[in-house]
Amino acid sequence: MITSLRRNPNVIRQGSILIDIAFLLIALIICFITLYPFYFVIIMSISSPQEVAAMNVFWFPKGFFLGSYELIIRDTKMWWAYSNTLIYVSAGAFLNCLMAILGAYPLTVRSLMGRKWVVAFILIPMYFAGGLIPSYLLVNQLGLYNTMFAVIIPGMVSIWNIILVRTFFTTIPEGLKESAFIDGASHWQLLFKVILPISKPIIAVIAIYSIVAIWNSWFDALVYLPNEKLHPLQMYLYRVVVQQSVDLKTLSLQDTRNAVENMLSNIQLKYAIIVFTTLPVIFTYPFFQKYFIKGALLGSLKE
Repeated sequence: MITSLRRNPNVIRQGSILIDIAFLLIALIICFITLYPFYFVIIMSISSPQEVAAMNVFWFPKGFFLGSYELIIRDTKMWWAYSNTLIYVSAGAFLNCLMAILGAYPLTVRSLMGRKWVVAFILIPMYFAGGLIPSYLLVNQLGLYNTMFAVIIPGMVSIWNIILVRTFFTTIPEGLKESAFIDGASHWQLLFKVILPISKPIIAVIAIYSIVAIWNSWFDALVYLPNEKLHPLQMYLYRVVVQQSVDLKTLSLQDTRNAVENMLSNIQLKYAIIVFTTLPVIFTYPFFQKYFIKGALLGSLKE
């Protein structure tokens, strides 16, 4: 009877309920700390301007007002910056993916002479950059200064993306490559007809990395683009929130400006434009979610 009451040492013991509750509370606290700033900006952008100016909004919107978004939609300068950002994002993301693929594939070819030395060499500029002044002089001497290419071309090659894609390519079975060569395929045909169709996860990873990075970029425009007509959306947001060089109250039409100025404050408009410029890049994640986790894991674990 005593023997039957003893616990089986091979049985997996259940964790403590208190520990599970503690971990759940910690996870909830981390989620709250992470998500509350986004929630705060949203409720501030739709609350009553008087409540926002008095900083009385903390947990729930007080009042309901969408006049700030109406003024933003009417702003032609904002839409011009928006169109510039779309150009930078589309061109930059495409070139980042293309350069990463073209740079990674040769580094997976075993017959390439000095392959290991090339891999070691490209890691150096990843950790040690030339600095801002040499980059500025190079862009200026190449004739890219104050053009869209000053933002697109210098950032089209990412060593980190090349390493990710190379690591992913090494997971592809060698037998697949050899069978393609036996059938008479060249390296270009192998890359674009065999390898790329099965590399959608890693392409999705570097695409979302590039889109987010370019969308949030403003410093390159600050350095290389004195022409405001070439500024991206984040540079416009920088001028609004940090420099305060854009008077958002002038965004309304002339015949309604006097009535709107009595209701709106620059503070709420800043929150509204932050929401307006952030939501598009957040909405891109669902389109890449199918491949993102798989590509990130396969592209970073195996070497």
